[in-house]
Amino acid sequence: MSATYTFDVFSSFDGFASISPDGDWGGYWGKQGPDLLAHRLELYSGDNRLVLGANTYREFASMLADTEVYADVLDPWVTAMRNCPTTVVSNSLAEPLDWPDARVATGDAVEVVARMKEESDVPIRSHGSLSMNRALMEAGHVDRLQVTLYPVITGRTGTQPVFAGTQDFDLELLEHTSLGGGVEELVYRPALH
Repeated sequence: MSATYTFDVFSSFDGFASISPDGDWGGYWGKQGPDLLAHRLELYSGDNRLVLGANTYREFASMLADTEVYADVLDPWVTAMRNCPTTVVSNSLAEPLDWPDARVATGDAVEVVARMKEESDVPIRSHGSLSMNRALMEAGHVDRLQVTLYPVITGRTGTQPVFAGTQDFDLELLEHTSLGGGVEELVYRPALH
């Protein structure tokens, strides 16, 4: 049986995964609350394997190393995520990585993840890694698309459009969770349209 693969992504209402440096929103667009943080901790505290693309790994490792600037990011769920067994799909990085229990998998992400899904005895999650996960969705390897939707529009400062350039998909709603402060988590099963 194949392991479940979840593409987990944060998004502004207008579809951006992050903001430019001149954005003054703060982490989580300033909308994190106790329900969101507890829910995220629960998601990443169980048995999971984390998969990151090389660019997302570099961004996360840099951010988590700068505890002075990003002190609000070092909350318990991020620590739990960082402590998950992690595979970084990259043809440019080499071990050892500055990440506990991480290994590099070289090759095409679609092939790497297809193999991982067949071999893993725990669910696989990926947070961010937009271009990698768009390719995985198009190849049919994403079982669950988990979008945490923040109640902000970032038309001026938004960067990294979550689904730009991807194919068209039909989405079947599997779960919906309100996380306080207008933050909503929507979990879908994607299928190429």
